[in-house]
Amino acid sequence: MNKLSTGAYVLAGVFLTLVAVSAQKRAPETTQEKQLLDSFKGPELFKAYCATCHGRDAKGNGPMAASLRIPPADLTRISARNGGTFPFLQVQKIISGEQQSPATHGTREMPVWGPIFSEVSWDQDLGRVRIYSLATYLEAIQVK
Repeated sequence: MNKLSTGAYVLAGVFLTLVAVSAQKRAPETTQEKQLLDSFKGPELFKAYCATCHGRDAKGNGPMAASLRIPPADLTRISARNGGTFPFLQVQKIISGEQQSPATHGTREMPVWGPIFSEVSWDQDLGRVRIYSLATYLEAIQVK
């Protein structure tokens, strides 16, 4: 081996050691980092934005439900109301405000979350990620 390749291996070894030590000594995530990460989790999004009306169990019995003209939907039965299939894209569009709820749902009292989710962080495209995460969570809680 020549001196150049030996030096490159030594330098690479030192770099990898520094990276490993740095990763081990990294402080636990800050409150701000945790809040940002939680802002992408479906269950956390649901709890923060939907449970007030739809209830923590998503059955339409949240603390604000009684004050609404039309009771909030039972979100655990979306698939059942759609022939056993979860309409994933339609749910995303309803959450974002791109599509009205079905006519049987009555007028739209539900807030349009798309623009709000896009302002939770500095990147507007992250709003789409939040809507996708929320729809994925709703799909996961469907009753069989």
